Amino acid sequence: MSEYLRVEENEDLARDKNSQAIINTNKSSYDKAVMRSKAAQKQRDELRDATREINNIKCEMHEIKSLLQQLVGKK
Repeated sequence: MSEYLRVEENEDLARDKNSQAIINTNKSSYDKAVMRSKAAQKQRDELRDATREINNIKCEMHEIKSLLQQLVGKK
């Protein structure tokens, strides 16, 4: 920890002497943040997939509607 200075207000934070960046030294807190990030990304991916599926269904319904209109128009 010689390249870091402890932040007075929070034991879990340290300042890097070279870059002056504040670093969280609490491993479990970091792991939780990573898990939250992954869960949020998974949720965004699921929403994106659901949106694509809905758009595909809309296109298929439009195609079915067009075919039905052609069949009705021929009779």
